[in-house]
Amino acid sequence: MDKKIYDEITIVFVLYEEKLNLIVNCLNNIKDFKIIIVDNAGNKKLKKQIEKKFNIYKYIINERNLGLGVGFNQLIDLCDTEYILFCQVDCKIFPKDVIALKEKYKKYENCFLVTPSYCDENLNLLENGGMLPENRIKNEIIKLEGDICVEKIITAVFLSKTKDLIEIGSFDNKFFLYFLDYDLCRKILKTKKSIIQIFDIKIEHNHGLSKVKNLIKRTFLRTFNFTFDELYYFYKINDHHKILEKLEKKIYNYIWKFFLCTILLKVEKSVFYFSKIIAYYKFKYFLRKKY
Repeated sequence: MDKKIYDEITIVFVLYEEKLNLIVNCLNNIKDFKIIIVDNAGNKKLKKQIEKKFNIYKYIINERNLGLGVGFNQLIDLCDTEYILFCQVDCKIFPKDVIALKEKYKKYENCFLVTPSYCDENLNLLENGGMLPENRIKNEIIKLEGDICVEKIITAVFLSKTKDLIEIGSFDNKFFLYFLDYDLCRKILKTKKSIIQIFDIKIEHNHGLSKVKNLIKRTFLRTFNFTFDELYYFYKINDHHKILEKLEKKIYNYIWKFFLCTILLKVEKSVFYFSKIIAYYKFKYFLRKKY
C-alpha cells in the first residue's frame, strides 16, 4: 500500500453513547489512518480508554449533545488533509475500502463525493443512494448494476474533499439528527457536481440501530428531532405547509393522549406524544422569529 494515502485522508467520527467494543472493532481495521473523533456524550472515561488503545489525531469532548450537524462541522474544521472520510462506528470498513473510494473519486470528473453500497451481515443491500425526499414516492433500495449518480445519500460513510465541503457551507447546524444529509446533498446538486454511489464497494452497516439504551431518551431523541428536522428541511424549500397543517390537526389529540398515557404510566407513549408536542411548538416559535 502507498504510504502517501495516510497523509491524504482523515477518517472522522461523531460518537454518542456507543459502546467501547463497537468503537474498538471499527478502529482496529483503520488504525493507521489519521482519525478525528467528536464525542457528543461528553464521555471522558471513554476518551481515555480509546486513546489508550489507539493513536487518535484529535479527540474532542462536547459537554452536551450539540447534534450531528454541529459534530460534523467540528470535524470538517479540524481536518487538515485533502480528503475527509465520514464514518459511523457501526460500519465495518477496511483500508482497501478507503483506498477504493479515493480511486473512484479521482476516476469521475466533476465528482463531489463518493459513497459505498451498504449491506447487512448477509450481504443484502440496504438503502443508501436515491431520490431526495421531495422527489420520491417511497423509500426504496436501488438495485445497482454499476456505479450510479444519485440525488441523496445516507451519510454513514462517504468521502469528499475537505475544501469542497467548506466552500458549500458544510452542514446546517440546525439539523440535530435527521435530514442533514439530504440538505447537504441539495447544496451539492446546486454546484452541478455529482454524488456517486459505488457498486463494488460494499460495507456492512447496522442501519437504523440506535446506540442509546435508555428507552425514554431514545424515544425523545428520535421523535422530537425527526419531527422538527423534517419540518425544517421542508421549510428550507418552502414546502413545509402540508406537513405543518397535518401536525396541527393532531396536536390537541397528542396533548390529550400525553396526559392520559402519563396517568396510566405508559411512559414510552407519553414521551412520544410529548416529543411531538414540543417539536411542533419549537417549530412554530422558529417561524414566529423568522416572520
